[in-house]
Amino acid sequence: MPDTLEKDTELKKFEKINTHVYDSSEAASLYVAREIADLIKERQKTSDNVVLGLATGSTPTKVYDYLVKFHKEESLSFKNVITFNLDEYFPMQPDSIHSYVRFMNEHLFDHIDILKENIHIPDGSCTKENVKEFCDAYEAKIEKNGGIDIQILGIGRTGHIGFNEPGSSLSSKTRVVRLDRVTLLDAASDFFGLENVPAKAITMGVGTIMAAKRIILMAWGEGKSLIIKHAVEGEIKESIPATFLQHHVNCDFILDEAAASNLTRIHTPWLVSECIWNDTLIKRATIWLSEKLNKAILKLTNEDYSEFGMGSLVADIGSAESINLKVFNQLQQTITGWPGGKPNADDHNRPERKSPFPKTSLIFSPHPDDDVISMGGTLLRLVDQGHHVHVAYQTSGNIAVFDDEVIRFLDFALDMQPNNHELIKQFDKIRDFLKNKTPGQIDSPEIQKIKGLIRKGEALSACRYCGVEEDNAHFQNLPFYETGTVKKKPHSQADIQITYDLLNKIKPNQVFAAGDLSDPHGTHRVCLKIVFEAFEQLKKDKVKWIDDCYLWLYRGAWQEWDVADMEMTVPIGPKDMQRKKNAIFKHQSQKDAAMFPGNDEREFWQRAEQRNKETARKYNALGLAEYEAMESFVRYKF
Repeated sequence: MPDTLEKDTELKKFEKINTHVYDSSEAASLYVAREIADLIKERQKTSDNVVLGLATGSTPTKVYDYLVKFHKEESLSFKNVITFNLDEYFPMQPDSIHSYVRFMNEHLFDHIDILKENIHIPDGSCTKENVKEFCDAYEAKIEKNGGIDIQILGIGRTGHIGFNEPGSSLSSKTRVVRLDRVTLLDAASDFFGLENVPAKAITMGVGTIMAAKRIILMAWGEGKSLIIKHAVEGEIKESIPATFLQHHVNCDFILDEAAASNLTRIHTPWLVSECIWNDTLIKRATIWLSEKLNKAILKLTNEDYSEFGMGSLVADIGSAESINLKVFNQLQQTITGWPGGKPNADDHNRPERKSPFPKTSLIFSPHPDDDVISMGGTLLRLVDQGHHVHVAYQTSGNIAVFDDEVIRFLDFALDMQPNNHELIKQFDKIRDFLKNKTPGQIDSPEIQKIKGLIRKGEALSACRYCGVEEDNAHFQNLPFYETGTVKKKPHSQADIQITYDLLNKIKPNQVFAAGDLSDPHGTHRVCLKIVFEAFEQLKKDKVKWIDDCYLWLYRGAWQEWDVADMEMTVPIGPKDMQRKKNAIFKHQSQKDAAMFPGNDEREFWQRAEQRNKETARKYNALGLAEYEAMESFVRYKF
């Protein structure tokens, strides 16, 4: 169900577009799919068509899954549906694995009874000479069919809708556009490298989109939260095309909680109306005020609170000084140099328990380098302090290895065994395959295996450097990942069982898992879900040790926790920061250039160092001790 906050229109006073916030993207997608299905069924009663404008990308896939489900389980027919897709890369052959023709067929059209002649997708195979004619004809077809009834949209980090990049005009129609660099970076993972992404696309124009009778824009995840705030609450401007939707009379933004997290009513509700104050909101508001005024927490005054809508908080608590001290102590108590708990110490206000000591610690690493990138300093501290540290590498990470790394390792193998004719034969076969390989083509099983072994060797090297015993490095190779492509299979009971068995074998006192959900192709999100489901199954089976196990979530490779959410922060000194970087350097295949950089082109060690130092800077600015760097964690409570 949508967030109950929506019942109070006063809370939405900063929002210029109607927004609905759902607990999850699944629930939001079901809402959208139901609206589409209801319109289709309503039109069928009068034998009328429904014209849908469809989007691609990861955002609408669950909507399409539900529509397919309605077709198969509820006999929803699509014979009266006419579709027009928003866009397509240019040039792009329809049979390419990157084409939106293939995307739509795989996710929707091949599974429903829509008439083929009713499907319209921009033709990326047009020649330069006839593409304008095609675009004009596309517009004419939309008009001939009575215009679009429901237009589905996602939103890019630049604020683009369709491929209408910053600078697109309100009156623009279907045309060829040049893609923004940010958009190219976001697409790089799908194309196995930035250099393979087409620089242009055919897209419906802003004017075409605005002519739709109904528009539904969907957005999921924290990565979209800032642009959503700009689109919903900001001024209308060409530099953020999504702001044009404020002009539309029937447009809704459908968001999950993460995508909505920067909206004023959610991020800073005290600026909107009177709040019901609890400890969590008090902490968040005080930190926000401290950062807003660039004043240490203990220096905030009654007047500071009152000026920014928090006068009721001062009235409830009694004074700014009382609030300040309360929050300062909460932050102080998150800081610990003993992430496994400090023995023989009062642990009443510490994030981790003192007993047992030493602990068995299990670190889940979605890819073979996430452990050292995101919590390398904490890992080193756990080892140094005598805990039994295990690392579970959840996936092989093989698709992130460049092809020339395979050649380099095979060259080494041949130099070691120059007369091994079987190896020479295999090498020739692999070299021939790679020479003729097209961007995005699935590697042969032999190459996938070699790439996986390269990453395994690097992970073991990092473990040895950090002092983790090799027997304590567990390579799970979860089945959902092993497709050889960016697109993965849905996780299954097999993935959960592998994780369940490892947990039950090790019986850890504390578990660390990646809560960093903004990686380019969703592996972190799936890996975390598998860990959660394994824990739930262990609890259901009433496994005794699970009740005394703490589950900590880390970030660092792609994003960082908000300071208000941090429940354990581990200081990292200059020496340990260098050790952490050295551990990251052991992953040589990811050094200098990563296959999937996402929206950050820096190397992973640079990202990690900057984020860790920024956390320390924020703590210091709030009035706490000054550290070189800090890694942060949130405890997940079932």
